[in-house]
Amino acid sequence: MRVIAGSARRLLLKTIDSADTRPTTDRIKETLFNMLQFEVPGIDFLDLFSGSGAIGIEALSRGSKRAVFVENNPKAAACINENIEHCKFGDRALVMTTDYMAALNRLNGKGYRFGIVFMDPPYNRGFERKAMQLIRDMDYVDENTLFVVEADINDDIADEIAAMGYSLQREKTYKTNKHVFFKKRITE
Repeated sequence: MRVIAGSARRLLLKTIDSADTRPTTDRIKETLFNMLQFEVPGIDFLDLFSGSGAIGIEALSRGSKRAVFVENNPKAAACINENIEHCKFGDRALVMTTDYMAALNRLNGKGYRFGIVFMDPPYNRGFERKAMQLIRDMDYVDENTLFVVEADINDDIADEIAAMGYSLQREKTYKTNKHVFFKKRITE
């Protein structure tokens, strides 16, 4: 696995050997960032369920101002820290080794304004639904924040998340998974 583009282009990234993480393939990562290319520069980027940190690191490499990585697994969090240091992004990155719900609460009031929130939780456990419910009213997201949820291709999350006050922006499907894009609905 490697950084696809930007200042850390071609640098190799480490991953951990674990059934709990599914590193996003370079091909899918490239497709995702081709869709996000104009959204990434200059923003704060939140990478929930970070695994190896490859998505957030790609965002930093492509010009994100700062990135926050949330990963509950200590071995994976250590791997993220190694990858961040290898890419020389230590001054722009924060790794939170904690449960995603605790992290979402702790980020409130800390001065972040996330342009993109990316989450790649374990599939079919409902974590993305809980995260989207909690994050909706936090001060670090608004109607301009783009939420990208990676899910199993057969998990129909769009209607449930839309019912929470989000609007579906687009959906990109791959062989076994998909990226679903949302924004908060503007309330009058």
